[in-house]
Amino acid sequence: MTLRAFRYRFYPTAEQEGLLRRTLGCVRLVYNKALEVRSQAWKERQEKVGYRETSKMLAQWKKEEELQFLAEVSAVPLQQGLLHLDKGYSNCFAGRAKYPRFKKKRNGGSAEFTKSAFRWQNGSLYLAKCREPLNIRWSRQLPKEAEPSTVTVRFDPSGRWHVSILVEDDTVQPLPESEKSVGVDVGINSLAVTSDGEKMTNPRHLTKHDQRLRRAQKSLSRKIKGSRNREKARQKVAKIHAQITDSRKDYLHKLSTRLVRENQTIVVEDLSVKNLVKNRKLARQISDCAWGEFVNQLDYKCQWYGRTLVKVDRWFPSSKLCSSCGHQMDSMPLSVREWTCPKCRTVHDRDINAAQNLWATP
Repeated sequence: MTLRAFRYRFYPTAEQEGLLRRTLGCVRLVYNKALEVRSQAWKERQEKVGYRETSKMLAQWKKEEELQFLAEVSAVPLQQGLLHLDKGYSNCFAGRAKYPRFKKKRNGGSAEFTKSAFRWQNGSLYLAKCREPLNIRWSRQLPKEAEPSTVTVRFDPSGRWHVSILVEDDTVQPLPESEKSVGVDVGINSLAVTSDGEKMTNPRHLTKHDQRLRRAQKSLSRKIKGSRNREKARQKVAKIHAQITDSRKDYLHKLSTRLVRENQTIVVEDLSVKNLVKNRKLARQISDCAWGEFVNQLDYKCQWYGRTLVKVDRWFPSSKLCSSCGHQMDSMPLSVREWTCPKCRTVHDRDINAAQNLWATP
């Protein structure tokens, strides 16, 4: 069994939207108050406050007169918010993430409902304290006889509502074994280059919408803060960003799925994107490529379908190494896209040569 999340867009009624907005606001409030308490406790007294302590505080907050509205929404998303905060601290101390930050209303929000806070009946989803099922646009079917274990409602800055349903999917089975393996080198001019010599074009999603985005952001900057016109302009900017994100993810999903289906072993370079974007001249292009998301998709899809993903050390000189004779160049500036090996006189395409070196590494 494979745990898999299915994401759908839904259109709430006025009553549901009011309740969900209050729920998201309460989740954000509880999360921020707990974060403030934990931060102050450590700064002032070097005292560690964990999930149990914040859970007890939540019970006390609900009794306060000015916070009695916390009892009007389901208690489960509030508790889950505290669990997410605790996980954020764990990831921070383990070096996997930065220190948790306060949630902002303008970034939308999310609320997680476990089995006790929703009802799944005849293919319809009822959330806690909602009398009607969610009007979900079923863009794809859930696996037959699937029982949701967790439901997450998200409201994005562009004003769209999405629900993510986590189920056990028994339809995900390993693919038939393939004798083919491939090395994949990521880049900017070509998003991915394989050791077979195939180059996948970089759609440059951000560049396509650059002029529209600039005009929308310029219009937003001229609006008076707090005005309705500013909110309209903010939503317009958010919708363009959402369109860019959706098109980018769609392209990466199609590309990663094809590579996983066609190859038994995929070799990629373990890049540190966080350090690469520190280059101010290339940060925008690197972020638009979303190399981290691409490798992440390859990773979990290889696990799903019985494939092998090999990550080569980031310090491996794949670009400076001749794939024919093994000669290593002293330097290889980014401006050099084609070079000739001084030892064997082989003419190399920089990206294809790097992909071939990655493929030969395992």
